[in-house]
Amino acid sequence: MIRNTEPGRVEAVHRALVLLKLMAAQGSLSVTEAAKALDVNPSTAQRLLVTLVADDFAVQGERKRYEPGPAYGLGAVQPLRVRVRPFLERLFERVEETCHLAVLVGTEIHHLDGIEAVRTLRFGLRTGVRLPAHVTSAGKAMLAGLPREEVEARYQVAPRDLGKADLERLHQELALTRKRGIGSNFEESEPGVAAFAVALGAIDGEIAALSIAMPRARYGRGDREKFAAHLLRTAAEAREVLVR
Repeated sequence: MIRNTEPGRVEAVHRALVLLKLMAAQGSLSVTEAAKALDVNPSTAQRLLVTLVADDFAVQGERKRYEPGPAYGLGAVQPLRVRVRPFLERLFERVEETCHLAVLVGTEIHHLDGIEAVRTLRFGLRTGVRLPAHVTSAGKAMLAGLPREEVEARYQVAPRDLGKADLERLHQELALTRKRGIGSNFEESEPGVAAFAVALGAIDGEIAALSIAMPRARYGRGDREKFAAHLLRTAAEAREVLVR
C-alpha cells in the first residue's frame, strides 16, 4: 500500500513507477497484484498498466501478466535472472514440473532461478546449486552449442574434480543433443531424476539454458517429446526478445 506523503508528488506517475519496480523485481505482474500493491481498484491498476504498455515500458504476456517492455530502463541491462523470469514462468505453466534457469561457468552449471512443481512427488529446487555440466541436461544443452575445441579447452583447464569427463563419450552425447535440440539427464547428476533442457544461447555474454526436472519414477512414455516441444517453443520466444 502506498501513501502520498511527499509535497508536489504526481500520484499517477508515482504509481506507474511502483509498478515498473515490481515488474522488474518479480519478472511479471498481474492486475490483481498491481491493485493490491497500490491499494487501488483493479480498474485503476489496469489503466496504469495499459498506459505502460502503450509507451513500451511494459508488455502483456500470454497469461495476461505484465512484463518489463523494451523501453524499461532506457537501455539499462537488467540482471539475467530478471530478464529470463517471464519465460521461466511460461515454461512452468506449460509443463507443471520443476523448472530452472542455469548458466554455464567453465565446466559447471550454476542454477540462478527456479520454480518448484506443486506435486506430492516432485523434484525440489536447486537454485544456488552448482553441478558439473557434463552430467546435467542444461550443461549438455549449453556445451552442445560450443565448438569441439572450446569444449575440450574448458575441460583441460578445469579443476581436477570437475574435469573427470570422458571427452569422447561427451562429444557423442553432445552430437545427439544437437540432433534432438535438447539435452537430457537420466540419473546422471543424482539418483531418481529425469531432466531435459534447451540452451538459450549467449545473453549479454552469459550462456544460459532452461530446464525441466521430475522424479524418474513419474517419467512416462511420450514425456521426452512433450517436454522437448515446450522447451523449444519457450526458448524460441525467449531468444526473440533477449538474444541480440
